[in-house]
Formats: sequence, C-alpha cells, structure tokens
Amino acid sequence: MSDLTAAFSTAVSLILSLDSDLVEIILLSLRVSGSAVVLAALVGLPLGAAIGVLRFRGRRALVVLLNASMGLPPVVVGLLVYLMLSRSGPLGWLGLLFTPGAMVIAQTLLVTPIVAALTRQAIEDLSEEYDEPLRSLGASFPQRVATLLYEGRLSLATTLLAGFGRAIAEVGAVIIVGGNIAHVTRVMTTAIALETSRGDLPLALGLGLVLVGIAIVVNGCAQWMQEVARRAAA
Repeated sequence: MSDLTAAFSTAVSLILSLDSDLVEIILLSLRVSGSAVVLAALVGLPLGAAIGVLRFRGRRALVVLLNASMGLPPVVVGLLVYLMLSRSGPLGWLGLLFTPGAMVIAQTLLVTPIVAALTRQAIEDLSEEYDEPLRSLGASFPQRVATLLYEGRLSLATTLLAGFGRAIAEVGAVIIVGGNIAHVTRVMTTAIALETSRGDLPLALGLGLVLVGIAIVVNGCAQWMQEVARRAAA
C-alpha cells in the first residue's frame, strides 16, 4: 500500500512540475487525436448529412453498414493501415509507417464512422422539420445540407467531442502503426501500457490521471452543449 501511495504521490508531482517526458507525450496525443478528429469531421459531417437528407435505393443497408462500422475493432483497423503503409504495401512509398502521420490515419478511420453515423441521425431529425420550408424557398441540395449542418451545430459539436474521446483513448491501432517509439510516436495510452509493464508506475499513473481528466472535460463539454441545444430548441 505504501508503494502505491508513493507512486501516486510521485505521479502528482510529475504533473504539477510539468515533467518534460510527460508533457511531450500529452502534447503528441492531443496533436494526433485532434488532427484525426479534424479529418474525420471534413469527411464524416458532409457524408452523414448527405445520407440524412437523401432518399435512395439501398439507403437502409448503407445506414446499417455505417452504424456497424462505429464498432470497428481498433486492432483490425491498425492492421489494415499497417499493410497499406508497409514497405511492400501500396502506400509504402509515402514512408509514413511508425510516424505520427500513420497514427492520424488509423484514428481517422476509427472516428469517421462515428462522426458520420451520429451526424446522419442528427441531420435526419432536423430534415423532418426544415426540409419542406427549404424546398419551398428553392434551396439547392448543397444549400439544404449547409443549412441543416448550421442548425445542428451544437449537436454536431457534441458528436466531434465523442469522436475525440474515442481517438484519445485508443491504443490498439496506434501501437501497431506507430510502434510506440520514444519521443516519436509514444502517446498516452501506449505509454501507460508500456510503463505499467516495465513497473514505472508513477509515469503510468500520471498519464492515466491526465487521460481521465481529459475524458471528464470532454464529457463535461458534451453535456453542456447538449443542455444548450436543448434550451435553444425549447
């Protein structure tokens, strides 16, 4: 028990003193996950909105597929990205394997289905209310999509926060394509796994506390935005 108390005390000291290794790992984690969420938003928001507005043959099957892809196993995604970026793979010439870029790609593939699926649901609900007035005003399809995305901006911000939470906590895919290389591709989740296996509990606990803190902040922001959206709709 005394060892655990000492490790916890040291972990808190590392956080308060802004230990250089800890800060480096945290900043890389935020940069990788933030980049992945931005890319996922650029693809997932318009894709989800288009599916939410359009009615076409096979749409139901596409929605089922999109919802199912929200649960993609991270290790499988990591393996696929690894095969694509490996030296013998079709994108091996890019030299991205075991770099932060490969980690961003893996996280983007994991987060995009979440953003697209939740956006589809939000836009479909809004479409029932706004679609007829927009059509009567002669709005084109891009204008309708843009208007619905704007009207649902608070709900969609919550969607992006959910995507960020998934990305920042992911370990399976990033450890496969990043390699967990010190000072290069070591992020919070992979560092926690490594330091725990090596017995360096203070650093693992310090990173764990920061990761939990980020999760609390993200969820708090999501709850607040949902409340704001609820009040705006009332």
